[in-house]
Amino acid sequence: MTVKNKKLYAFVAISMAAAQTVKAQGGTTGINAATSSLTSYVDPVSSLTLAIGAVVGIIGGVRVYIKWNSGDQDINKELMGWGGSCLFLVLVSVVIKAFFGV
Repeated sequence: MTVKNKKLYAFVAISMAAAQTVKAQGGTTGINAATSSLTSYVDPVSSLTLAIGAVVGIIGGVRVYIKWNSGDQDINKELMGWGGSCLFLVLVSVVIKAFFGV
């Protein structure tokens, strides 16, 4: 690479960096718009998470009931798995609301 090419590449890089700093703005309006948009989604997402938790709970309850009625006495592992997933989904919906202050 010749000295002339190095100077050309350096000039192009400096010009691009200068152009980017000229275009840069505060971004406060964009951040405020994104925040208001996100807070409008908190309630529907929280409700959806609770609904999914209810469906998972019903499916888990039916599976544990069927397993228990079939004579399997070792249902603790499956019960803890399904119960833990339902508890997780309920807590996620509460944490989402608390995180966004809704």
